[in-house]
Amino acid sequence: MTSTSLEPADTSASDDATVLVVDDDAALRRALGSLFRSVGLKVALYASAAELLAAPFPDTPCCLLLDVRLRGPSGLDLQARLGQLGVHIPIIFMTGYGDIAMTVAAMKAGAEDFMPKPFRDQDLLDAVAAALEKDRGRREGLRQLEALHACYRSLTPREGEVMGLAVSGLLNKQIAAEIGISEVTVKIHRGQAMRKMKARTFAELVLMAQQLGICKVGG
Repeated sequence: MTSTSLEPADTSASDDATVLVVDDDAALRRALGSLFRSVGLKVALYASAAELLAAPFPDTPCCLLLDVRLRGPSGLDLQARLGQLGVHIPIIFMTGYGDIAMTVAAMKAGAEDFMPKPFRDQDLLDAVAAALEKDRGRREGLRQLEALHACYRSLTPREGEVMGLAVSGLLNKQIAAEIGISEVTVKIHRGQAMRKMKARTFAELVLMAQQLGICKVGG
């Protein structure tokens, strides 16, 4: 690590953002821990992939700062294992070797950034801030999708059926003929679906249906 005049990036520490560090160099782990704490970030330090996998992941925005060359399973091995476990947090790799092939493999597998050692503290803070912001966006997207699913689950079977037919492009009279109810009843069910889904417009309802996977894009 190369010291510089630190400018704390906008890390929104109030959301308990956490940096997970995996490196088998104890001195570097301590230095990284001090660096991140100095800008108000929580940090969890691990000496190996096994230590990280044995610990619970924080239920907060986080990113993983990961050494490529570890004793035991490598950083790339850990990246692959996290993917298998469905853990999708931004990963910033560190390496002291500048291995181009390794860099390419890591980036292809979805790494957020790659920091060659020694790195400037500010460059690392900037990379971590960007990774944490990305994870905030991912978590917010998941929260919104769950809220959308909760709204959809509140529909009656008939309301869900009418909504599905409506967003597929059928007119009210066509829906009425399709399921054997009156057009007026279709309008009532469609209105109820709009209300329960909290859709302000029909176009918004279609977008919600696409997010839920009950209406193909362009369908």
